Amino acid sequence: MTKAADPFSKKPESTAEIIAKEQTSRSPFGKVAGSFQSQAEATGSPSHRRGSSSTPATTAAPAPDWVTKAEKRNEAASWSTNRESLQSKTTVPRAGGAGGDALAHSLPAIYNSSHTAACKPKTHVVFLKVHKSASSTVMNILFRFGETHNLTFALPINGASQLGYPHYFLAESVEGFTVGNASEFNIMCHHMRFQQVQVQRVMPSSTFYFSILRNPIHLMESSFTYYKGSSPFSHAQSLEEFLNQPARFYNASAPDSHYAKNLMAFDFGFNHNGNFSAKHMQLMLRYIEEAFDLLLLSEYFDESMVLLKEALCWDLDSIVSFPLNSREGSTRSPLSESTAEKIKSWNRLDWAIYRHFNRTFWQRIDWSMGRERMQQEVRVLRERREQLAKTCLQGGGSVGPHKLRDKSLAPLQYGKATILGYNLKPGLDEVMGQLCRRMVTPELQYSRSLYRRQFPEKTRQLVDTVTGWTPFWGAI
Repeated sequence: MTKAADPFSKKPESTAEIIAKEQTSRSPFGKVAGSFQSQAEATGSPSHRRGSSSTPATTAAPAPDWVTKAEKRNEAASWSTNRESLQSKTTVPRAGGAGGDALAHSLPAIYNSSHTAACKPKTHVVFLKVHKSASSTVMNILFRFGETHNLTFALPINGASQLGYPHYFLAESVEGFTVGNASEFNIMCHHMRFQQVQVQRVMPSSTFYFSILRNPIHLMESSFTYYKGSSPFSHAQSLEEFLNQPARFYNASAPDSHYAKNLMAFDFGFNHNGNFSAKHMQLMLRYIEEAFDLLLLSEYFDESMVLLKEALCWDLDSIVSFPLNSREGSTRSPLSESTAEKIKSWNRLDWAIYRHFNRTFWQRIDWSMGRERMQQEVRVLRERREQLAKTCLQGGGSVGPHKLRDKSLAPLQYGKATILGYNLKPGLDEVMGQLCRRMVTPELQYSRSLYRRQFPEKTRQLVDTVTGWTPFWGAI
């Protein structure tokens, strides 16, 4: 068996061997998670891993271990594929339609670093959409890039909004998937419970994998408001009451229990109720590190978008965004220090994930570009966002649902949260009007619009046969 490199210590056993010895009926990895981790170990490092796309800044500090590993990966496969040859091999219909690149070419380049000028944009991307972590905004960025560049999305079957969630992801949950057509899909970004071997059945080996994390303290406060109707939260009057008496409210076997405990770990494919030993905790972090090329932080969203731009070799307008699926301030609850500590203890796995990748996030910045250049890039990004907000948005910002004029742009209102939306300025020209509308379109409307463009015949069948299936014909 090939042993994967271990960034924690030099163990004589591989990940698969350790799991095989320690796995019990209450394995923290779960049956499926344990099996896909074991398979990744059995084949060595995950087959999709490649070299870092960032050029190191001049520094006396040595590159961290994960960077050293990244440099050893095969980069040629992901950088050599040009979009023309990729499109000529594709038979699954694409979302953008004819002339999909017109918008991208019509916008002037605001800023291009030396890195982006010298590399080729990545067009095979998997985004693990972690709940309540600014992931809807990232999803909009991917939707826009894919549609603008006429790429093919791995969309949920029958126009659904999620890829089989909360069940483990299966390749068969992707519309149009058949064995052997992995190269036909470019972007996968809908909610799923990650299972790497199944994702690899859909996406080619050159795929770039990334996700975004959120401080579990803020994530749980948001989840309590948004998922108030879920069984763990439905009878608790406050988050503090839930945390003071979790045994009274929490049923580990409930199908929606993950919304109330270790939600990030669950989305990454791990058992959110698992009693993780220190060794298992290290294996969990190691697995995530090896499976994903980039882990972003929602608390540092702009810095995250700069890292993403560099890693994907995309231009500034491709990653600029307005916040989507964000809550009105009145629905946010301040938390005491004692409550915050209880959240960290209750969400032990999520706290370990966040602490580890918070550290590697800043290591990556220091190694790849340095803090000074990051500050410059963030400033340029914010200036561009402000410029677009003045151009696109009436009032220059978001509004509550009762103030939305165009109901086709109304975000889903769910739980106890009040979700904000946007009003577009009237009189925009065709190019700016299209860009602005794409930037403010909520994920459900945008997803169904892409489904309609990619599968027009299937959409007609669904409209005819499925009661209540609305394709959002005029959303974009």
